[in-house]
Amino acid sequence: MVLTWMAEGSFARVGALFGVSAMTVSRFAQMADVRAQLYASSPGRLGLADREEISRGLVAGLSFHQIARLIGRAPSTVSREVRRHGGRDRYRAAAAQVATGQRARRPKPTKFEQHPRLAAQVEAWLEHEQWSPEQISASLKEQFPDDLEMRVAGETIYQALYVHGRGGLRRELCRHLRSRRTDRRSRPETTRNRSSQSIPDLVSIAERPDEVAERLVPGHWEGDLVMGRNNKSQVLTLVERVSGFVRLGKLDSKHADVAAAKLQELIVSLPDELARTVTWDRGTEMADHAKFTMDTKVKVYFCDPYSPWQRGSNENTNGLLRQYLPRDTDLSQHSQDDLDAIAAKLNRRPRKRHGWKTPTMILDNHVLQ
Repeated sequence: MVLTWMAEGSFARVGALFGVSAMTVSRFAQMADVRAQLYASSPGRLGLADREEISRGLVAGLSFHQIARLIGRAPSTVSREVRRHGGRDRYRAAAAQVATGQRARRPKPTKFEQHPRLAAQVEAWLEHEQWSPEQISASLKEQFPDDLEMRVAGETIYQALYVHGRGGLRRELCRHLRSRRTDRRSRPETTRNRSSQSIPDLVSIAERPDEVAERLVPGHWEGDLVMGRNNKSQVLTLVERVSGFVRLGKLDSKHADVAAAKLQELIVSLPDELARTVTWDRGTEMADHAKFTMDTKVKVYFCDPYSPWQRGSNENTNGLLRQYLPRDTDLSQHSQDDLDAIAAKLNRRPRKRHGWKTPTMILDNHVLQ
């Protein structure tokens, strides 16, 4: 109940109810990170009110089925919630709410970032013994039988080597594997994998300059296609990483030569300082990236397979675009003028991350500097 009052009232009001100062209530809120947890709840998940009902039900000696009926949830949901947060005797609503919010935070540290001793041992066996991830995983159990921190699955090692941003291991260690591949392929190779390999001479996002990831210098773009009804129409989207500035291009097809030509048209119209790099998904529409780079001097980097989060600015913007370009419509009906008008609306929209300035204002400020 205390947390509910804190969510609904001021610190002074809550303090008056309990005979303490507003500063005391404020310190309690900061220690528990209460407000962040309240906002972290979503309708499909247990919220603070649900957890308080669970806590009261446990004190009253109710069964999980009885508590589940009270809050309109499945008994298994209540059972998992209680087991995860200490059991019947130790369950506390506030602590469970805080712990849930902390687990939901992204990005999460990887296994090897949390356990540097484990990372050092895995790297040593990879580099000096050329053991496979499966052999390393089994050997850790044999050599460290009582140390649960020295445990890792072979698949986790593969992901740390091959998926940029999910690592904790040096990427060059993949050359010590038997295959010596710098990109991962599944076996048997599926049609989707073959299509991703049909992009010749692709350059991995791991080789992208550090200044791109830091978002300090404008002119680095993320690109993709948004698709219409039945994937039969498409629009090319570009988003500048520093400002969030959007450019849209009408496409008559998603053939590689058509997409590269439209991308070139959008890029060459920019000042040189705003045309540095492009980061793209592994769609075959960018198979002509080498010709595009030769003509524009703008290098194209490709995300890891199945890793759209590596071009998050573009993914978020594509979500905003669905307000104007719904998925179940024919996007070919929109002219280039229509797309320019939609982009202008997005570029005039205030953004919280820019202190409510617009992408146009942010980009103009960088150019003037």
